Amino acid sequence: QVQLVESGGGLVQAGGSLRLSCVASGRTLSSYNMGWFRQGPGKEREFVAAVSRSGGRTYSSDSVKERFTISRDNAKNTVYLQMNSLKPEDTAVYYCAADYRSSMVVPTTAWGYDYWGQGTQVTVSS
Repeated sequence: QVQLVESGGGLVQAGGSLRLSCVASGRTLSSYNMGWFRQGPGKEREFVAAVSRSGGRTYSSDSVKERFTISRDNAKNTVYLQMNSLKPEDTAVYYCAADYRSSMVVPTTAWGYDYWGQGTQVTVSS
């Protein structure tokens, strides 16, 4: 089992940047595909980005493509989400998630992930 702790959230003005981090403990990060999800006020949890175990494949939603970048450093047991050109609609709690079961496919839906962090709040002011 792996434990996930997110950090890096905060309050930022529109157009600004933040970098979220997700540190894993308990098992080596390279055993997992990793994803970021978010849940805004009154909204369902939605997929943001995902990265394969080796970091060789990445995926992102259309709403964040070319603005957000997911990466990982397995040696540091850490996954990152670099968020640029932030918009007020990016305001949400951001969650890190780990997938242990999938072999070839990197999940882009919440049900594909086995472990979740507690989330970090990102607020973008206009």
